[in-house]
Amino acid sequence: MTDTATEMTADQIAPGSSMARVAQAATDAGLKIRILKMAQSTRTAEEAAEAAGCDVSQIVKSLVFENSQTQKLTLLLVSGAHNADMEYLSERYGLSFARCEARRVREETGFAIGGVAPIGHLAPIAVYMDRTLLEHGQVWAAAGRPDSVFSVNPQALAPAIQAEIIDVRASA
Repeated sequence: MTDTATEMTADQIAPGSSMARVAQAATDAGLKIRILKMAQSTRTAEEAAEAAGCDVSQIVKSLVFENSQTQKLTLLLVSGAHNADMEYLSERYGLSFARCEARRVREETGFAIGGVAPIGHLAPIAVYMDRTLLEHGQVWAAAGRPDSVFSVNPQALAPAIQAEIIDVRASA
């Protein structure tokens, strides 16, 4: 962790904020998390890894798409070391995703792009999780803001959010 990170305690988090929703969702799910607010951006996986002092593979990229079959939003949690292979996801799992407008992401999840957390959404959302995230004892995900992250055990996170574990790309 860099010197420019501040660990956020419950009394430091603004009530009703997106970060407060993340903290409450973690409590409700029985997840032990640690929220850090960074002085620098954590919008990209590389920035988040540098700020958290971890490997980029421990960063959870939260990608929101529209499921082309249902038109509902879907959350794809991908290791910061990977890019999701959309053709592979379609062929292997029958998943077809389309981009969706930032406004829709904000309205339906309660988070702005760059700060979408895997927990604390305004409404239930289907979640698919990169299998390689489970190789770590701790991962870091957005905490509801582009400058904040939280650490969590991915083995605990996956069942808490009812994530379907998938490969996001063909094995190399």
